[in-house]
Amino acid sequence: MIKRAVKAGKVTIGGGGEISVQSMTNTDTADIAATCAQLTALEKAGCDIARLAVRDMKDVEACRTYIDRFDMPLVADIQFDYRLAVACADIGFAKVRFNPGNTSAAGVRELAAACKANCCPIRIGINGGSLEKDIKVRYGGVTADGLAESAIRTVRMLERESFSDIVISVKASDVRLTVDAYTKLDRLCGYPLHLGITESGSGRDAIVKSAAGIGALLLAGIGDTIRVSLTGDPVHEVEVGKSIVRAVGLDKNYVEVVSCPTCARCFYDLEGLVNKCKQLTEGVNKPLKIAVMGCVVNGPGEASDADVGIAGGKDKAVLFRKGSVIRTLPVKEAEETFLAMVEELVRG
Repeated sequence: MIKRAVKAGKVTIGGGGEISVQSMTNTDTADIAATCAQLTALEKAGCDIARLAVRDMKDVEACRTYIDRFDMPLVADIQFDYRLAVACADIGFAKVRFNPGNTSAAGVRELAAACKANCCPIRIGINGGSLEKDIKVRYGGVTADGLAESAIRTVRMLERESFSDIVISVKASDVRLTVDAYTKLDRLCGYPLHLGITESGSGRDAIVKSAAGIGALLLAGIGDTIRVSLTGDPVHEVEVGKSIVRAVGLDKNYVEVVSCPTCARCFYDLEGLVNKCKQLTEGVNKPLKIAVMGCVVNGPGEASDADVGIAGGKDKAVLFRKGSVIRTLPVKEAEETFLAMVEELVRG
């Protein structure tokens, strides 16, 4: 289902547009130097939207600097005190995220009025760890139905205030629970959905959890913007997020380097050649595919859609375009010629 389009600064969320990739700073929000440095790094990495935790009025004042300095849309993340959310809407944040689990009904009404006056969208951030007590009692704990009900209940509160610039998230640390909750919510409302697996952890396991959950939803046509939650440098979140969007085929504007896992038929440094290709194509926004294959048994056939490829052998290697062999050369010469072809392709 194509969702309502919501504008967060220069980025449109929903409306059938591109999937935006978000992240969140982990510096002290009041530390202007450190936070500016991190926001700069996120922007350079291609982050579409960045969120900041706003804990008090000191943070609100510091955020004036970030709003003035950065073109990237900024989102205020609020917990407990709705008055901070009102202040953030007033100073020009592109969006405000609040948690219904720790915000009163009166606070939601005041926030809706402030955001409406400032044309500031609201993200309803439902989290399994802070789900409303009455919903947990009704469902016997945190469930997909409960997460979806919390979201819809808050949507109705905002709609009663004639507010509709809404984005919704229903995150949990459990992948199955999160996927089920978003799937239910997708059928219940027409507002754009912000995807993520919260508290996913760090390292490989966290990346796998996020890729499994976010990827499954995107492949099902669910979701309009994503954040990969990883412990550590938030720039890594952006890198992983972009990789997920690309892996499910929703971003073609990049250079894809494919390679085989290798076996005893591979007689050259395939991994080294792959790394050289990635260095040559880093940051290139073109829909290209480059194949580095270990042998000629299936190489050209398996990578028949590659713009350029190489398949190694014991003494010689073949170069191919779109599955057709164009040259057979000694391995070393083939590698050098292949890299030159990649460079030419990138420049062209």
